[in-house]
Amino acid sequence: MVKIIKYNEKSFNSNLDRRINSKRLQSNKIELAVKKILNDIKRNKDKALFKYAKKFDNIKNPNRDLKVKSSEIKKAKNLCTSDSIKALKLAANRIEKFHKNQMPKNVIYKDKEGMSIKTRWLPIERAGVYAPGGKASYPSSVLMSAIPAKVAGVNEIIMTVPSSSGEINPLTLVAAELCGIKKIFRVGGAQAIGALTYGTETIDPVDVIVGPGNQWVAEAKKQVVRDVNIDMFAGPSEILIVADKSNNPEWVAYDMLAQSEHDESAQSILITDDDLFAKEVSNNIKSIIKTSDRSDIIKKSINRNGLIIIINDLKKSYDLINKIAPEHLSLMFKDAQKIEENITNAGVIFMGKWTPEAMGDYIMGPSHVLPTNGASKNSSGLSVYNFIKKISSIKNSQKTIKILGPSARIIAECEGLDAHAKSIQVRLNGK
Repeated sequence: MVKIIKYNEKSFNSNLDRRINSKRLQSNKIELAVKKILNDIKRNKDKALFKYAKKFDNIKNPNRDLKVKSSEIKKAKNLCTSDSIKALKLAANRIEKFHKNQMPKNVIYKDKEGMSIKTRWLPIERAGVYAPGGKASYPSSVLMSAIPAKVAGVNEIIMTVPSSSGEINPLTLVAAELCGIKKIFRVGGAQAIGALTYGTETIDPVDVIVGPGNQWVAEAKKQVVRDVNIDMFAGPSEILIVADKSNNPEWVAYDMLAQSEHDESAQSILITDDDLFAKEVSNNIKSIIKTSDRSDIIKKSINRNGLIIIINDLKKSYDLINKIAPEHLSLMFKDAQKIEENITNAGVIFMGKWTPEAMGDYIMGPSHVLPTNGASKNSSGLSVYNFIKKISSIKNSQKTIKILGPSARIIAECEGLDAHAKSIQVRLNGK
C-alpha cells in the first residue's frame, strides 16, 4: 500500500526523487495532441471549437448550446439544496473578505531631487476561469478562481467548464452566478484554453487564464503562455504532512486520502518521527479505502505516489520540506511554529491538528489554486495580483535633470547610446 522509507537510509534520496518525479513525467503524446488542438482553434475558430465540443463534451448542437443560458442557471438553483447554497455563500463571503485585504494601494513617491513617481494599480480587462468538471465537479474552484478577479475589478470574467455528459454540476453554475459570471461555456480541455487564448466567433479572448485542470489543460496552458498570462503551471494535487505520535492516526490518514481522492496522480506524503505511528497511519489508510466512495482513485494514487518518511527529528524537517516544495503543507507537531520561518517553499501552510487542509479547500479565505510539482520554489498561490497590473507616472523638475542628468548621461555614453546621452544633455544645456 503506502510506501514507507527512512531518512537515514543510503537510498533515501533516490527513493524520494523517484517517488516525487513519477507524477511529474510529461507525456510527449499529450504534448503533440495539445499542440494540434491549439493550432486548430487558432486557425479555424468556431469550426474547430464546435468539432471538439461535439467530440469531447457531447454537445450535439454547439452553435446553439455551447453557451449556458440564464434559464439553465435558474433551473440549477432549484436542483441545489438550500444548505448547499447557504454554505457556498458563506465561503464566497470569506474568500472575498480575505482578498480585499490583499489589494495594494496607489502610492505617490517624492524625493529630494524633485522627482515625483505615482504608481497606480489597475485591473486587467478580461479573465478566463477554467472550472474542472471531469472526474469530479468543483464549485469551490469557481469561487477560488473568480472571486480574486472580481475583487481586483476585472471588467469581465468568462468561464469554461467541461461537460462530458452534456450537463454541468448545478452548484457549479450557482457558484458562477455568485461571482457575477455572465458568460459560461460548455467546453473543456485544451480546446477551452485555446478558445480563451485566441478567441473565436463565440468566445472572446482573455488577458489571463486561471483555474485548475487535468494534464491536458496544464499542457495547453504551458503552450499558450507566450500569448496570454496564466496563473501557474499546475499539476496533480499534493499534500505533505509533518506529524508526531500525539496525533490521531485516523485523522492523519483522512488528511492524506483527502488529496489522494482528487486524482490517480495526486500525491500524499507523511513525515513522522515514530515507526509505530507510521504503521498506524498506514493501517488506517488500508481500512478507510475499503469504504471510500472513490476507492479506485485513492488506491492508484496511494500505490503510485503515496509515501511515509520516518525522520529522527521533526524540528529539522524544514530542509526536506523545502526540497519537496509541496502545494499543501500541514504541520502537526509540538513547537511546529519554531520551524515555520525556515520554510520557504510551500503553496500554503496549515498549522496544527485543528486546521485540516480540507477546510482550506473551501472556506478559510486564501485561494486553493496553488503551485504544484515543486513550483512553490518560485511562485505563489492565486490572488488578486494575478488580475492587476501597475503603471508608474514619473515627473521631473529642472532641478531633477540638473542633479541626476549627468550620471544618467554618463551611463548612456558607456552603453554607446549617443541619442540617449544627447536627449539628456540638451536639457542640461537648456534654461
